[in-house]
Amino acid sequence: MTWSTWLVFLSVSLAAAFTPGPGVLMAITTASTQGAGRALYSSAGNALGVFIVATGAVAGLGLVLKTSALAFGLVKVAGAAYLIYLGVQTWRRASRESTPASGSNGAPTILQASRLATFRAGLLVAVSNPKAILFFTAIFPQFMPLDRVDVARFLMLTSAFTACTLLSHLFYVAGATWVKRRVKGSAASARLAKRGTAALFVGMGGALLTVK
Repeated sequence: MTWSTWLVFLSVSLAAAFTPGPGVLMAITTASTQGAGRALYSSAGNALGVFIVATGAVAGLGLVLKTSALAFGLVKVAGAAYLIYLGVQTWRRASRESTPASGSNGAPTILQASRLATFRAGLLVAVSNPKAILFFTAIFPQFMPLDRVDVARFLMLTSAFTACTLLSHLFYVAGATWVKRRVKGSAASARLAKRGTAALFVGMGGALLTVK
């Protein structure tokens, strides 16, 4: 692979990775509500999911989704349902958080998911998005040899895209953490922000249902 081709791939990967989507939204939400450290677990799960999706696309799953309306529809509904589920859970979590009087030091009690649950949520967001699978199906063949399977190049490209994904998440998590430290809102405004995030998850799920 020439340097010019490599730079083109990196440019496409960075543009795709830094475009806000469900994975980025989850990283921002987790950083804002549970801290940057916990957000890294969702980002790690999302990165693993990206690697799995890329492998599936190269192995032929992307072609199946591209040619089979039924298969694409099933994955699309599953992905949309999971995003809507995340939205409902985020809304309910905002409603269940206790008032300031409930905390031992007078601060609201934040309900935290376990590290494994956070990692799993990031993983599921990545693997349940049919648009990501079709993205890899469209992009990867342009940078792979047509006459043979180049495992080394596949691993290099996939690892580079995964690294771009992690870089974008670190950027958004750092931004969310910076905003959180400098903006001290009331409990009511915090609940409103979480419910806005919940609405975004549901909206993304609904938008995914319209993809053809």
